[in-house]
Amino acid sequence: MPFPSFSTLFLLILSPEAWSYEAPEDKQDVFARTSCPAFLTFTNAAYLSGVTVELPCLCKPEQVQSVVWFFRKHLEHPGNTRALIDHHGNQLLDTSLVPHSGDLRSRFSIRLFSLLIFRAGPDDAGIYICGSAHKDFFYGYDLDIQEAQISTLYWLFTSFRPWSVCDRCGVPGEQVRVGLCYISSRFLHVRYRRANQTVTSCGSEAVPRAFSHVKQSRVRAKLEVRSCHVTCPSQNHLKVGSKTWHSASLPTEVPVFYLNHPEDQVLTLGCPGAQPNMAVAWDRGSNPIYRSGHSSGTNTGSTVLRLLIDTGHHLLFQPAKTQDSGIYYCWLDGRRAAEIHLLVYSHFGRSQSVLSHPDLLTAVRTLLGSYAAMTAVFFLLMLGRAVLRHRREETHVD
Repeated sequence: MPFPSFSTLFLLILSPEAWSYEAPEDKQDVFARTSCPAFLTFTNAAYLSGVTVELPCLCKPEQVQSVVWFFRKHLEHPGNTRALIDHHGNQLLDTSLVPHSGDLRSRFSIRLFSLLIFRAGPDDAGIYICGSAHKDFFYGYDLDIQEAQISTLYWLFTSFRPWSVCDRCGVPGEQVRVGLCYISSRFLHVRYRRANQTVTSCGSEAVPRAFSHVKQSRVRAKLEVRSCHVTCPSQNHLKVGSKTWHSASLPTEVPVFYLNHPEDQVLTLGCPGAQPNMAVAWDRGSNPIYRSGHSSGTNTGSTVLRLLIDTGHHLLFQPAKTQDSGIYYCWLDGRRAAEIHLLVYSHFGRSQSVLSHPDLLTAVRTLLGSYAAMTAVFFLLMLGRAVLRHRREETHVD
């Protein structure tokens, strides 16, 4: 069977009959088995703007072989229902009444009795009715075309806690506040509950798996520091050398702790009784150790601070050296809380072998000498026991 020429296909496309459908005579009309309701109702259908909408004419009388689609805007009087397009694709409604439709045939067509609307927009919303040229209505739709709102499914933000109290009194101190990463979304997992169901921390299991990249690109937690200076509750002061101490913060009034630690190993000092929400400060003797100069955020370039205060308020030595030995004081919410006597002692380093130690031979001699002495004592005891047993046997024979 020869294929039709290109010109024939072009004429078929332009032919009005190509836009309509008539049930073939040799096949039973499927609509003959579907009866239309006695009272016209409207099926609600909602679509996103820009899609192709298909409204099937789900019922019609068996003798009707072609349909006309009618249209009216929402909230208009039913008497304003007008023919939109017929089965030949003929324009039956003024295009000015159908927004953004310069050519009805370019966006509206009837195929297999169904109305197709290409690139449907919000202005296409309304009542659509499948009927006949004599205004017999068979089936109706309440069509809603909704504009897509371009919105972010979530947004990240940093939530800051209030500033802490000044961590020292009587001397210049510091205040800190912590900012943590949170995510706000309407799609959080309901199983993980918070007071606000649309907000959770960035690393929470409430964050859907679809947002897994959030956990990699989360907003980093922040620790902000600012200077402060407050007076102590009591005005009693004591002069010690060149320093003026507040009586409530004297080292003699706080518990004393002793700590020994090997050299060249990381050491972490925690203030006894400290809680995450407390303001913690550290001094070495009478010299304050401020966060502004001893925190990881102050590292520049390849320089790594050996002594710093971490975000958990610990005094961190990385590593500890013998010169770090001394007396350290920690403050809790502006009051002296503890006195720590630290001794950092020398020990075998990782690069130093036991066999290369200069006292190894002395230690070996001492060990061997002790072993020889214990062995000699053991044999002397065994010999004495044998002699005593021999004498007892001789006495018994006599």
